[in-house]
Amino acid sequence: MSDGATIAVVGGGLAGITAALDCADAGAKVILLEVRPRLGGAAYSVRRDGLTLDNGQHVFLRCCTAYRALLERLGSAGLTRVQERLEIPLLAPGGQRGVLRRDRLPAPLHLARALLGHRPLTVRQRLSAIAATAAIGRLDPDDPAIDAQSMGRWLAAHRQSARAIDTLWDLIVLPTLNVPAREASLALAAFVFQEGLLRSADAGDIGLHEAPLGTIIGEPALRALQRAGVEVRLGWRGSALEARERGWRLSGGAGTQTEALECDAAIVALPHLRAAELLPAQAAEIAQRLRGVGVSPIVNLHVVYDRQVLDAPFAAGVDSPVQYLFDRTDAGGAPPGSQYLAVSLSGAVEDMRRSVQQLRDRYLPAIEELLPQARKATVRQFLVSREHAATFRAAPGVSALRPGPRTGLPGLALAGAYTATRWPATLEAAVISGHAAAQTVLRDLGGGAPVASSVPGAPGAAGAPGAMPASAARSHLAAGARA
Repeated sequence: MSDGATIAVVGGGLAGITAALDCADAGAKVILLEVRPRLGGAAYSVRRDGLTLDNGQHVFLRCCTAYRALLERLGSAGLTRVQERLEIPLLAPGGQRGVLRRDRLPAPLHLARALLGHRPLTVRQRLSAIAATAAIGRLDPDDPAIDAQSMGRWLAAHRQSARAIDTLWDLIVLPTLNVPAREASLALAAFVFQEGLLRSADAGDIGLHEAPLGTIIGEPALRALQRAGVEVRLGWRGSALEARERGWRLSGGAGTQTEALECDAAIVALPHLRAAELLPAQAAEIAQRLRGVGVSPIVNLHVVYDRQVLDAPFAAGVDSPVQYLFDRTDAGGAPPGSQYLAVSLSGAVEDMRRSVQQLRDRYLPAIEELLPQARKATVRQFLVSREHAATFRAAPGVSALRPGPRTGLPGLALAGAYTATRWPATLEAAVISGHAAAQTVLRDLGGGAPVASSVPGAPGAAGAPGAMPASAARSHLAAGARA
């Protein structure tokens, strides 16, 4: 890479942060541009009515090695905790309780007892679920024919009842892919089960953020970028990207101020629909594909009770509209003696249309059905946050639409959880994509990218546009309860 090469990174989410740090490490002059007044992208916190609210209940898994390595670099890994072993408390109406817990056995035997003991299902349904789990482990997630098929169709072919889908399969698929299992890409679902549950016994142990996302991601990222020599401009919106005889011109600015930045290379690390708007005319085919990638919403309910009603860090609802509940009392700064629960609703198409009062009428009684102590408690606050385009839609056929980091234009790369990382839209996918984009532009400029090349799961710099997908992750689980 020529000395003093300038790289512009457009977008300050996890993908942009990662790409900017890698490029700075390689000796480039890096300018990171973010339209919001803070970093973090889709993983952020806000202050509202005396509480610190995360926009979504993003969790991750032990196998999310790229994301965890980024937190180590930011110095905030100590504000997270990974379970000693996978354990999901289950709550059912009437105060019934169960647990989905792995054993200390090698994979896949570590899940056998959990599936055999899954009480919502009959013995025959449990045995059938074990057989289907083994079968999903044999699928090839990189096969386009697998991606073209819905998981719902595959589950029906493998004799999974509607009850098994609702009370077992959706416990994993809905939070990690942000769509119900019936509507999900079979390839993405297979990847999640294989990578998160079947390859290694401890891969699916759940990681939780024990402080607000702004404290764990946005604020330490700004400090790390500044230490690395990256120029960070907040409140700066890119409006046009043009190829020059040498390099690129990026137009945009803050507020009414407009300017044009000249750079040797550019990384577009924006959400996919926004990226489609910014890409130059020469990348029209990629932009058109991105416009064909749908979005999936997430709704979060923030409920503060006047006493403790949940005795676990998080739990999943069964036979309930409540999907996952998280205790955010300490992280959110709830008043002493109270408990703040965040209810994460993935694939929340119908709930996006409901008013705050309708959500309150629907979910408070449902929470009381799961948590008998809530019936005796007083609700001090009930707040709602909505993300219409929380993630890309993990529907059948989405893999063919997801580009790799390369645009086919020298010095221009894409980064974001929507790119072809093989993961769904998760924290892990975003970080992996940032490494891949940095590696791409650094090679275009004639330099190396040792950091990116060593990241587990990162695609090669070639990043074929039709390569297999990138949740978990929005929450989600494994991925953003968003992986």
